[in-house]
Amino acid sequence: MDLIGIYLKEALEDSGCPVCNLLRKYERNEIGTILYEHVNNPSVREQFKESLGLCPYHAWKLKEIAYSDPLLGSLGVAVIYEHMLSIYIENLKQDQRVEVGKCFLCERMEEKERSIISSLSKRFGEFIEVYRNSEAIFCKKHYEMLTAELKKENPSLLEELREIQIMKLSEIRRGVERFIDKFDYRAQKAPTKKEAEAVLLAIESLKGLPLQINFCGVPKKSSIRGVIFGNRT
Repeated sequence: MDLIGIYLKEALEDSGCPVCNLLRKYERNEIGTILYEHVNNPSVREQFKESLGLCPYHAWKLKEIAYSDPLLGSLGVAVIYEHMLSIYIENLKQDQRVEVGKCFLCERMEEKERSIISSLSKRFGEFIEVYRNSEAIFCKKHYEMLTAELKKENPSLLEELREIQIMKLSEIRRGVERFIDKFDYRAQKAPTKKEAEAVLLAIESLKGLPLQINFCGVPKKSSIRGVIFGNRT
């Protein structure tokens, strides 16, 4: 198995949404690389300048990761945002509006998401049994993205994947029901760790992990009213 195959297989063996988990790792690695190596890199500074210091989500995620790692600390964040403030102040002095473009980390996350889904769809025949037997569960968004790709790449797997998804979601629901039952006054035992985790998996299976790519979707076109709001596909 090549490196991409190993990378995908490990994600499918983990708990939660495999795509969200891979994106979370990618996001942290990208931010760590910026803070370790590229704070004073002119080309990276230009990318920060384009969005005046990233989108709100990634600006605070950058701070969170930097402040939580003693090897990173707050200096890199201070250097970046001193520069962004200087740009903003200069524009105000000239009575000019600062145009804020798209955050380059958002663009990288979107590209990575598409790449992961494409790789999974091409290789899913190899991994469908791994997925069936693991605690992984595609979130709604990434399940729908994967099935859209499978329609083009490997449509014979669609029905089997749908059945596995229903089985996994039903098991999570049973875990949540058992968790709720433990709060009945007649219950003799406290909720187990697995039952408590089922509540979190229920959220993750519907909404994905708290990543910018799951929060900020591009509006979809609607044939009825023109636009509806939902996750980007």
